[in-house]
Amino acid sequence: MATEEHLVAARSNRADHIAARLSAAGFTPRVRHRKGCICVETEVPDPVSAEAWRELLKVLGTADSFGLITSGSGRIAWAAISKDTPATAGAARGHGHQL
Repeated sequence: MATEEHLVAARSNRADHIAARLSAAGFTPRVRHRKGCICVETEVPDPVSAEAWRELLKVLGTADSFGLITSGSGRIAWAAISKDTPATAGAARGHGHQL
């Protein structure tokens, strides 16, 4: 059985892996620890290459939830890793897959 310490490390590793993949695809990610999740955010340039867009979508799909915010100042993609333990986390992830 995993200890809470191992779960925290695993969540941080997932967020770091997402950030590394975004960096490799040419994005500039930021990792932010929030109350209920670890959030990885990156600005999405306009235009963005088809290859970078595909990689962005693949990477976002590895998170517990994700989204894209568009405003007058640009676009920000985000991926969140829940800090809840599996027993207390919702069964459905933000993009329709189960945990």
